[in-house]
Amino acid sequence: MDFENLLTRFTAAVEAGDGAALAALFTGDGVYHDTFYGIFQGRAAIKAMLEERFHGDAERFRWDMERAVSDGKTGYACWNFSYASRLPGSRGRRVVAEGMSCFALENGLIRHYGEKFDGGMALVQLDFAPERLVKLLRRWNEPLRDKPALGRHFAE
Repeated sequence: MDFENLLTRFTAAVEAGDGAALAALFTGDGVYHDTFYGIFQGRAAIKAMLEERFHGDAERFRWDMERAVSDGKTGYACWNFSYASRLPGSRGRRVVAEGMSCFALENGLIRHYGEKFDGGMALVQLDFAPERLVKLLRRWNEPLRDKPALGRHFAE
């Protein structure tokens, strides 16, 4: 499957809340690393993440991938993403984000999906209280110290 087709199927599955279709794009032990929800490994976990987490907390998803490039082993795409919140206190509030995704590919399937975007901006759009923002941002920051590639950056 070519990368553009993979991206089209990927975003269509997310927008539709079709966990089985999204999971089918991953290898059996594939990983979806989501900024908000964390790491999900395996097709069953990816299916549940989309159907229970994404579509449990939000609705009316829109995801546009652009400027995609791939060498068949790795793919990158910039994106625009939005949804309407279902969370108490921010129900119906539209969240808009732009970011970039990295796909590790294996035999035309996704072995690992990861993304980079400013999750703090999304939380502000949800009008989270400042103390809730700080709590979440601290939790997202903690794993940085465990990454070997970042060790020298934390050194005094």
